[in-house]
Amino acid sequence: MRILLKVSCFILLLPGFFYGGSTLAQTPFEVVPLTKTQEIPRSSGARTQALMLPFFDDFSITRTGIPDPALWMPGGGTVVNNTMTTTHPSLNIVTFDGTRRDGIPYDFRNQYAQGEVDSLTSQPISLAAFSPRDSLYLSFQWLSKGLGDQPDSNDSLRVQFLSNTNQWQTVWVVSGGVRRDDFSMAMIPVKNARHFHAGFQFRIQAFGRKSGPYDMWHVDYVYLNRGRLNQDRYIKDVSIRRSISSYLKYYRAMPLAHYLINPAAETADTISTDITNLFDNNNFTTLRFRAQEMTTNQPIQNYTQTISENIPQLQSQEKFVRPMPLPAFAGKKAVVRTTFDILTTDDQNPSISGVDLRRNDTLSSTTELADYFAYDDGTAEYIARLNQKFGYVAVRFVLRKNDVVSGIRIQPVRYDKDISSQSVAVYIFDNQRDIPGRTLARQSFVINYPSSPNGFIDMKFQYPPAVRDTFWVAYQQLSDDALGVGLDKNSSKFSDQIYFNLGNAWVKNTGLEGTLMIRPVMGGEASELVTGVEEIREDQLTIYPNPTSGLIRWNLNSFRSIEVLDVSGRKLWSNPNAPDASADLSGLRKGLYLIRLSNGRQSFVKKLVLENQ
Repeated sequence: MRILLKVSCFILLLPGFFYGGSTLAQTPFEVVPLTKTQEIPRSSGARTQALMLPFFDDFSITRTGIPDPALWMPGGGTVVNNTMTTTHPSLNIVTFDGTRRDGIPYDFRNQYAQGEVDSLTSQPISLAAFSPRDSLYLSFQWLSKGLGDQPDSNDSLRVQFLSNTNQWQTVWVVSGGVRRDDFSMAMIPVKNARHFHAGFQFRIQAFGRKSGPYDMWHVDYVYLNRGRLNQDRYIKDVSIRRSISSYLKYYRAMPLAHYLINPAAETADTISTDITNLFDNNNFTTLRFRAQEMTTNQPIQNYTQTISENIPQLQSQEKFVRPMPLPAFAGKKAVVRTTFDILTTDDQNPSISGVDLRRNDTLSSTTELADYFAYDDGTAEYIARLNQKFGYVAVRFVLRKNDVVSGIRIQPVRYDKDISSQSVAVYIFDNQRDIPGRTLARQSFVINYPSSPNGFIDMKFQYPPAVRDTFWVAYQQLSDDALGVGLDKNSSKFSDQIYFNLGNAWVKNTGLEGTLMIRPVMGGEASELVTGVEEIREDQLTIYPNPTSGLIRWNLNSFRSIEVLDVSGRKLWSNPNAPDASADLSGLRKGLYLIRLSNGRQSFVKKLVLENQ
């Protein structure tokens, strides 16, 4: 069990949770691992016929994040992914934690709640024709933590078998508390007579903290069959494993108009994946790569290489290809699909009768060239939250030509508390000596959550700013209830594009590994040209009288937009064009308020005490 501690600067700590080799107290961000996927409605009808042996799933053919319904019962909360571990045996794993499939905790009322969390239950399997003499074994590979949260010693992962009296019986348990870097093999014999019946099922179940994405376990290569031995450790299978690296050198996505200025300079020097050998012998392999533009089906590149060297058992080798740039393109949007596949002999003398192990030999990725910049790959593994009220987070973007920022796309994530009624201030800054400089645009937006777990929301500027060369997209946290933003940990090479400001100065990020799911949307007409407008210091703006009985004024007429917030940052009242630099707040109750004034380029927050009239 972990206890949330609140210390100065609103830092939230997870004791025992380390990130990038240092504790979270050394970074202004709180990071929490994240697993979620869209739940797809299924028929409520029960399966009419039990499965037959062999039972096998490496989760590689799943494209929805949900375990194959032909093999697994609905529900359970687990998510199939290819990102939450780095040493998995083959393409895709299934992850267990303390949240449902949509990312909502099992217990949102008690942050200390412990108990049953995610589970994975097989469809019924007919074992009526077998007996202990047939030497049935269930095996799978498992890992605790991975890139997520380490289970404690009182957390566990267990396996249960369903008996002929419809009772679940525990046959295997492993406790947390010990960090492992490599997957381990579980070999569980089926030898009790009560388990040999027509409706046999097994389930893998996690126990841990129920209030968030904590205490993670990961499972791969689930295999149940007859005629096996305890030493049955190897499967003749070579698999593609790691997600394909970016097709672009500096981004994961960028506007097509910017890319086409110099496609060779924007295309990555190499892109890569890795392949892994699960057998104890050599398996000759042909590696193939292709790139294609999907909106026109235009081929870009085909590449083939024979891999003749031995890949050591249960180890992997990284493979690189130099991609070719997208040829001349006339459309407004391009989608480049890159695909690695390996031609193996996995189907010859197969280790598992009836299972084609070439199923995990192909992996694709897409790169969108449209109207936005992105450092992220579209999938968040973590939630990142700034731990300072009124603090700023900024992400740097470098242009290939002058342009206009029409808005941003951001991925807010539900965590701890629903803050959809609150607001966030979004900024565009120019660049001054490699840190955020002048305010080019500032606008408040009400926080909404995307309709799908991996979706984004659009925030469009009323007055889009023109930008040139380098600019910064930033948001300011306005309350103690921190905005959780998706964090793509698999794009850690872009971590140095993040800066933060807790009130005194802009500081380069060094503790947060990954990139925030924040994307500037480009194009359209600017509201005005970027010019050298004189900056105003915060101490030059004064609100009076303070305390007040209702009517207030301020000394700078250029600040005409006013918002009144409560101390939690919730917006209570606003006027985008206040006359005569004044406002009447007599309709509000007495108390302490936050007044945010803006001139379209700069924004300042002042405290105000409202007294009875």
